[in-house]
Amino acid sequence: MSEERFEWEGPDELLPVVTDALERVVDPEVALNIVDVGLVYLVTVQDKRLDVHVTMTSAACPVADVIVSDIETELDRALPEDMLIHVELVWEPPWTPQRMSDKARLFMGW
Repeated sequence: MSEERFEWEGPDELLPVVTDALERVVDPEVALNIVDVGLVYLVTVQDKRLDVHVTMTSAACPVADVIVSDIETELDRALPEDMLIHVELVWEPPWTPQRMSDKARLFMGW
């Protein structure tokens, strides 16, 4: 599992499962996973509900719907069938390159 790149509020045993699922979601504009890009802000798990707050690098992102759908698909595959998954697109705080992992910065040449 990679370093923690987003805020987590939930059972410790689900963190690696959720992180692995989110790392399988690639932002097609930069060819990196959304965790390394820093698009995932918060994941909460309460009872049988998982909420994910994600952002995009730009409010004009043409692939936002695709990324949200991919998040839902990967989490649905990884989690128990009775888990309700809710993905919310948020814009505050705005995304900045400082949210990127070292691996992503190196890949981007920053």
